[in-house]
Amino acid sequence: MKISVELTLTPLQDDFEPAIIHFIKKLRVSNLKVIENPLSTQVYGDYDKVMEVLKTEIKEAFELIDKGLLYMKIVKSDRYDYEPHF
Repeated sequence: MKISVELTLTPLQDDFEPAIIHFIKKLRVSNLKVIENPLSTQVYGDYDKVMEVLKTEIKEAFELIDKGLLYMKIVKSDRYDYEPHF
């Protein structure tokens, strides 16, 4: 089953950028489809593979910050090629 995941990592501390950059770089080398924008990061792929990677990388990201939030939206389909039609 293919899924699309939108992630927003929000460390609640000063000097938050290194943790976010580390998290995104780890997702980039995961062999999943990853798209970044200023507000979130999208990850696309097979459910089991995506969740396996996210389980590991979210834990590591949380270990690198004192306090923080991670917003995650999951869609049951691969929306990687989505283009608006308006």
